[in-house]
Amino acid sequence: MKLEVQNLTKSFGEKEILHGISFSVESGRALGLLGRNGAGKTTTIRILMDIFRPNSGRILLDGQPFSPTAHSIGYLPEERGLYPKKTVLEQMIYLGRLRGLSRRQAQGSSRRWLARLGVEEYANRKLETLSKGNQQKVQLASTLVSNPDILILDEPFSGLDPVNSQILKDVIREQIAENRLVIFSSHQMGYVEEFCEDIAIINFGEIVLQGDLREIQKQYGRNRLILSAEHLSLDELDAFCREKLTGLAAVEGRTRDFLILELPENVRRSQLLERLLAEGLAIDHFGSYKPSLNDIFVSCVGKEESHEELFNGPGL
Repeated sequence: MKLEVQNLTKSFGEKEILHGISFSVESGRALGLLGRNGAGKTTTIRILMDIFRPNSGRILLDGQPFSPTAHSIGYLPEERGLYPKKTVLEQMIYLGRLRGLSRRQAQGSSRRWLARLGVEEYANRKLETLSKGNQQKVQLASTLVSNPDILILDEPFSGLDPVNSQILKDVIREQIAENRLVIFSSHQMGYVEEFCEDIAIINFGEIVLQGDLREIQKQYGRNRLILSAEHLSLDELDAFCREKLTGLAAVEGRTRDFLILELPENVRRSQLLERLLAEGLAIDHFGSYKPSLNDIFVSCVGKEESHEELFNGPGL
Protein backbone atom coordinates (compact mmCIF):
# COMPACT_ATOMS: atom_id res chain seq x y z
CA MET A 1 0.00 0.00 0.00
CA LYS A 2 1.00 3.60 -0.56
CA LEU A 3 -0.64 6.45 1.34
CA GLU A 4 -0.25 9.91 -0.19
CA VAL A 5 -1.07 13.20 1.53
CA GLN A 6 -1.43 15.92 -1.08
CA ASN A 7 -1.54 19.67 -0.37
CA LEU A 8 -3.55 19.55 2.86
CA THR A 9 -4.62 22.86 4.36
CA LYS A 10 -6.48 23.32 7.62
CA SER A 11 -7.74 26.42 9.38
CA PHE A 12 -9.33 27.01 12.77
CA GLY A 13 -11.29 30.21 12.46
CA GLU A 14 -9.05 32.73 10.73
CA LYS A 15 -5.85 30.87 11.68
CA GLU A 16 -4.47 28.60 8.97
CA ILE A 17 -2.57 25.80 10.70
CA LEU A 18 -1.56 23.58 7.77
CA HIS A 19 -0.32 25.34 4.65
CA GLY A 20 -0.51 22.70 1.94
CA ILE A 21 1.52 19.81 3.33
CA SER A 22 2.38 16.76 1.22
CA PHE A 23 4.15 13.50 2.00
CA SER A 24 3.79 9.77 1.34
CA VAL A 25 4.38 6.50 3.18
CA GLU A 26 4.58 2.94 1.87
CA SER A 27 3.94 -0.44 3.45
CA GLY A 28 7.04 -1.93 5.01
CA ARG A 29 8.75 1.47 5.31
CA ALA A 30 7.97 3.38 8.48
CA LEU A 31 7.62 7.15 8.18
CA GLY A 32 8.78 9.43 10.99
CA LEU A 33 6.38 12.39 11.14
CA LEU A 34 8.30 14.98 13.16
CA GLY A 35 7.87 18.52 14.40
CA ARG A 36 7.90 20.74 17.44
CA ASN A 37 4.87 20.84 19.72
CA GLY A 38 2.17 22.70 17.82
CA ALA A 39 3.80 22.36 14.40
CA GLY A 40 0.84 20.48 12.92
CA LYS A 41 1.59 16.77 13.47
CA THR A 42 -1.50 15.96 15.51
CA THR A 43 -3.74 18.02 13.25
CA THR A 44 -2.42 16.02 10.31
CA ILE A 45 -3.00 12.73 12.12
CA ARG A 46 -6.54 13.76 13.05
CA ILE A 47 -7.23 14.52 9.39
CA LEU A 48 -5.93 11.06 8.47
CA MET A 49 -8.30 9.61 11.08
CA ASP A 50 -11.21 11.68 9.72
CA ILE A 51 -11.59 13.47 13.06
CA PHE A 52 -10.89 16.80 11.32
CA ARG A 53 -11.74 17.62 7.73
CA PRO A 54 -9.16 19.58 5.74
CA ASN A 55 -10.07 22.85 4.08
CA SER A 56 -8.42 21.60 0.91
CA GLY A 57 -6.16 18.84 -0.35
CA ARG A 58 -6.68 15.10 -0.49
CA ILE A 59 -5.44 11.76 0.82
CA LEU A 60 -5.01 8.79 -1.51
CA LEU A 61 -4.41 5.11 -0.82
CA ASP A 62 -2.97 3.28 -3.82
CA GLY A 63 -4.19 6.13 -6.01
CA GLN A 64 -7.78 6.09 -4.75
CA PRO A 65 -9.48 8.46 -2.25
CA PHE A 66 -8.68 7.27 1.26
CA SER A 67 -11.56 6.45 3.61
CA PRO A 68 -10.48 5.60 7.20
CA THR A 69 -13.72 3.67 7.83
CA ALA A 70 -12.94 1.32 4.94
CA HIS A 71 -9.60 0.18 6.38
CA SER A 72 -8.33 -1.33 9.60
CA ILE A 73 -6.38 1.41 11.39
CA GLY A 74 -4.60 1.17 14.71
CA TYR A 75 -4.08 4.58 16.33
CA LEU A 76 -2.09 5.15 19.51
CA PRO A 77 -2.70 8.82 20.46
CA GLU A 78 -0.22 10.83 22.50
CA GLU A 79 -2.99 11.65 24.97
CA ARG A 80 -4.12 8.20 26.05
CA GLY A 81 -7.82 7.38 25.83
CA LEU A 82 -8.58 4.15 27.68
CA TYR A 83 -10.99 3.94 30.61
CA PRO A 84 -9.14 3.86 33.96
CA LYS A 85 -11.99 2.29 35.96
CA LYS A 86 -12.70 -0.52 33.49
CA THR A 87 -10.84 -3.81 33.44
CA VAL A 88 -8.16 -4.23 30.81
CA LEU A 89 -9.75 -7.16 28.97
CA GLU A 90 -13.27 -5.71 29.11
CA GLN A 91 -12.31 -2.55 27.26
CA MET A 92 -10.00 -4.29 24.81
CA ILE A 93 -12.85 -6.55 23.74
CA TYR A 94 -15.10 -3.50 23.42
CA LEU A 95 -12.54 -1.73 21.21
CA GLY A 96 -12.02 -4.85 19.11
CA ARG A 97 -15.75 -5.13 18.49
CA LEU A 98 -15.93 -1.46 17.52
CA ARG A 99 -13.33 -2.27 14.85
CA GLY A 100 -15.40 -5.09 13.37
CA LEU A 101 -14.30 -8.18 15.30
CA SER A 102 -16.72 -10.68 16.77
CA ARG A 103 -16.65 -11.03 20.55
CA ARG A 104 -14.76 -14.31 20.25
CA GLN A 105 -12.23 -12.80 17.84
CA ALA A 106 -11.80 -9.72 20.03
CA GLN A 107 -11.25 -11.80 23.16
CA GLY A 108 -8.73 -14.08 21.47
CA SER A 109 -6.79 -11.20 19.92
CA SER A 110 -6.82 -9.26 23.20
CA ARG A 111 -5.36 -12.15 25.14
CA ARG A 112 -2.70 -12.78 22.47
CA TRP A 113 -1.52 -9.18 22.50
CA LEU A 114 -1.57 -8.91 26.28
CA ALA A 115 0.60 -12.04 26.42
CA ARG A 116 2.92 -10.74 23.67
CA LEU A 117 3.46 -7.53 25.63
CA GLY A 118 3.88 -9.28 28.96
CA VAL A 119 0.78 -7.93 30.73
CA GLU A 120 -1.61 -10.89 30.48
CA GLU A 121 -1.69 -11.19 34.30
CA TYR A 122 -3.49 -7.83 34.44
CA ALA A 123 -6.33 -8.80 32.07
CA ASN A 124 -8.97 -8.63 34.81
CA ARG A 125 -7.51 -5.66 36.67
CA LYS A 126 -8.77 -2.12 36.37
CA LEU A 127 -6.44 -0.01 34.21
CA GLU A 128 -5.91 2.60 36.95
CA THR A 129 -4.28 -0.03 39.20
CA LEU A 130 -1.44 -0.61 36.73
CA SER A 131 1.88 1.21 36.61
CA LYS A 132 2.34 3.87 33.94
CA GLY A 133 4.56 1.55 31.90
CA ASN A 134 2.08 -1.32 32.00
CA GLN A 135 -0.76 1.05 31.12
CA GLN A 136 1.26 2.06 28.08
CA LYS A 137 1.67 -1.56 27.02
CA VAL A 138 -2.09 -2.08 27.38
CA GLN A 139 -2.60 1.00 25.20
CA LEU A 140 -0.41 -0.54 22.51
CA ALA A 141 -2.19 -3.92 22.81
CA SER A 142 -5.49 -2.06 22.30
CA THR A 143 -4.05 -0.35 19.22
CA LEU A 144 -3.08 -3.71 17.72
CA VAL A 145 -6.14 -5.75 18.78
CA SER A 146 -7.75 -5.59 15.31
CA ASN A 147 -4.46 -6.49 13.53
CA PRO A 148 -4.56 -3.22 11.57
CA ASP A 149 -3.10 -2.69 8.10
CA ILE A 150 -2.28 0.94 8.97
CA LEU A 151 -0.59 1.80 12.25
CA ILE A 152 -0.24 5.36 13.59
CA LEU A 153 1.90 5.62 16.74
CA ASP A 154 2.19 8.95 18.55
CA GLU A 155 4.89 8.92 21.28
CA PRO A 156 4.59 5.15 21.84
CA PHE A 157 7.61 4.91 24.19
CA SER A 158 6.27 7.39 26.75
CA GLY A 159 6.63 5.99 30.28
CA LEU A 160 8.52 2.82 29.33
CA ASP A 161 11.71 1.64 31.02
CA PRO A 162 14.55 0.16 28.88
CA VAL A 163 13.33 -3.45 29.22
CA ASN A 164 9.77 -2.62 28.19
CA SER A 165 11.06 -0.30 25.48
CA GLN A 166 12.88 -3.28 23.95
CA ILE A 167 9.66 -5.32 23.91
CA LEU A 168 7.91 -2.48 22.13
CA LYS A 169 10.79 -2.11 19.67
CA ASP A 170 10.48 -5.78 18.77
CA VAL A 171 6.72 -5.45 18.21
CA ILE A 172 7.11 -2.39 15.98
CA ARG A 173 9.81 -4.13 13.93
CA GLU A 174 7.47 -7.09 13.49
CA GLN A 175 4.70 -4.82 12.25
CA ILE A 176 7.01 -3.20 9.70
CA ALA A 177 8.33 -6.61 8.59
CA GLU A 178 4.73 -7.79 8.11
CA ASN A 179 4.30 -5.01 5.56
CA ARG A 180 2.12 -2.76 7.68
CA LEU A 181 1.92 0.89 6.76
CA VAL A 182 3.45 2.62 9.82
CA ILE A 183 3.48 6.31 10.74
CA PHE A 184 5.61 7.02 13.78
CA SER A 185 5.62 10.35 15.62
CA SER A 186 7.99 11.03 18.50
CA HIS A 187 10.28 13.64 20.02
CA GLN A 188 12.67 10.83 20.95
CA MET A 189 14.81 10.97 17.82
CA GLY A 190 16.84 7.88 18.63
CA TYR A 191 13.74 5.70 18.28
CA VAL A 192 12.83 7.35 14.98
CA GLU A 193 16.31 6.61 13.63
CA GLU A 194 15.93 2.95 14.63
CA PHE A 195 12.64 2.32 12.83
CA CYS A 196 12.05 4.89 10.13
CA GLU A 197 13.50 4.75 6.65
CA ASP A 198 11.70 7.96 5.68
CA ILE A 199 11.01 11.19 7.54
CA ALA A 200 8.83 14.26 7.07
CA ILE A 201 9.50 17.30 9.27
CA ILE A 202 6.70 19.82 9.80
CA ASN A 203 7.43 23.38 10.90
CA PHE A 204 4.89 26.20 11.07
CA GLY A 205 2.39 23.97 9.26
CA GLU A 206 4.69 23.28 6.31
CA ILE A 207 6.87 20.33 5.32
CA VAL A 208 10.42 21.66 5.54
CA LEU A 209 12.25 18.39 4.89
CA GLN A 210 11.26 14.91 3.73
CA GLY A 211 12.74 11.85 2.12
CA ASP A 212 14.93 8.84 2.81
CA LEU A 213 16.62 9.40 6.19
CA ARG A 214 19.95 7.84 5.23
CA GLU A 215 20.17 9.97 2.08
CA ILE A 216 19.31 13.08 4.08
CA GLN A 217 22.06 12.25 6.58
CA LYS A 218 24.55 11.87 3.73
CA GLN A 219 23.49 15.21 2.29
CA TYR A 220 23.80 16.99 5.63
CA GLY A 221 27.18 15.37 6.25
CA ARG A 222 28.57 16.29 2.84
CA ASN A 223 31.84 18.28 3.01
CA ARG A 224 31.76 18.13 6.81
CA LEU A 225 34.29 16.51 9.10
CA ILE A 226 34.67 15.95 12.83
CA LEU A 227 37.87 16.78 14.63
CA SER A 228 39.28 16.41 18.13
CA ALA A 229 42.80 16.91 19.42
CA GLU A 230 44.86 15.59 22.29
CA HIS A 231 45.23 17.95 25.24
CA LEU A 232 42.91 20.61 23.75
CA SER A 233 39.40 21.42 24.86
CA LEU A 234 36.80 22.09 22.17
CA ASP A 235 37.02 25.81 22.93
CA GLU A 236 40.79 25.74 22.45
CA LEU A 237 40.48 23.66 19.28
CA ASP A 238 37.83 26.06 17.97
CA ALA A 239 40.18 29.01 18.45
CA PHE A 240 43.04 27.07 16.81
CA CYS A 241 40.97 26.21 13.72
CA ARG A 242 39.65 29.74 13.27
CA GLU A 243 43.21 31.07 13.37
CA LYS A 244 45.06 28.42 11.37
CA LEU A 245 42.55 27.11 8.81
CA THR A 246 41.37 30.28 7.09
CA GLY A 247 40.33 29.39 3.53
CA LEU A 248 40.56 25.65 4.15
CA ALA A 249 37.72 24.98 6.58
CA ALA A 250 35.11 26.80 8.62
CA VAL A 251 33.98 25.85 12.11
CA GLU A 252 30.36 24.85 11.55
CA GLY A 253 29.44 23.59 15.02
CA ARG A 254 30.27 20.96 17.59
CA THR A 255 29.02 17.79 19.18
CA ARG A 256 29.71 16.80 22.77
CA ASP A 257 33.14 15.41 21.82
CA PHE A 258 34.05 16.84 18.42
CA LEU A 259 34.35 20.06 16.47
CA ILE A 260 32.47 20.05 13.16
CA LEU A 261 34.33 21.58 10.23
CA GLU A 262 32.91 22.42 6.80
CA LEU A 263 35.11 22.33 3.71
CA PRO A 264 34.61 24.54 0.65
CA GLU A 265 33.84 22.66 -2.57
CA ASN A 266 37.39 23.16 -3.90
CA VAL A 267 39.19 21.79 -0.80
CA ARG A 268 39.98 18.11 -0.32
CA ARG A 269 40.10 16.56 3.13
CA SER A 270 43.70 15.47 2.48
CA GLN A 271 44.67 19.15 2.12
CA LEU A 272 43.07 19.94 5.44
CA LEU A 273 44.78 17.01 7.14
CA GLU A 274 48.17 18.12 5.76
CA ARG A 275 47.63 21.64 7.13
CA LEU A 276 46.63 20.35 10.56
CA LEU A 277 49.73 18.18 10.78
CA ALA A 278 51.94 20.97 9.47
CA GLU A 279 50.61 23.23 12.23
CA GLY A 280 51.63 20.63 14.80
CA LEU A 281 48.15 19.62 15.93
CA ALA A 282 48.11 16.35 17.88
CA ILE A 283 45.03 14.86 16.22
CA ASP A 284 42.92 12.52 18.30
CA HIS A 285 40.08 11.98 15.80
CA PHE A 286 39.61 13.10 12.20
CA GLY A 287 36.77 11.69 10.10
CA SER A 288 33.49 12.09 8.27
CA TYR A 289 30.57 13.72 10.03
CA LYS A 290 27.33 11.74 10.12
CA PRO A 291 24.66 13.99 11.60
CA SER A 292 22.13 12.51 13.98
CA LEU A 293 18.46 12.99 13.28
CA ASN A 294 18.39 15.32 16.27
CA ASP A 295 21.06 17.52 14.60
CA ILE A 296 19.04 17.59 11.39
CA PHE A 297 15.80 18.31 13.22
CA VAL A 298 17.27 21.26 15.13
CA SER A 299 18.82 22.69 11.97
CA CYS A 300 15.40 22.57 10.28
CA VAL A 301 13.12 23.93 13.00
CA GLY A 302 15.44 25.96 15.20
CA LYS A 303 14.16 27.11 18.55
CA GLU A 304 11.14 29.17 17.54
CA GLU A 305 7.66 28.63 18.93
CA SER A 306 5.19 27.85 16.20
CA HIS A 307 2.13 30.01 15.75
CA GLU A 308 -0.05 26.91 16.23
CA GLU A 309 1.40 26.26 19.67
CA LEU A 310 0.75 29.88 20.64
CA PHE A 311 -2.80 29.76 19.29
CA ASN A 312 -3.99 26.26 20.13
CA GLY A 313 -1.51 24.87 22.61
CA PRO A 314 0.72 21.81 22.24
CA GLY A 315 -2.06 19.32 21.51
CA LEU A 316 -2.54 20.11 17.81
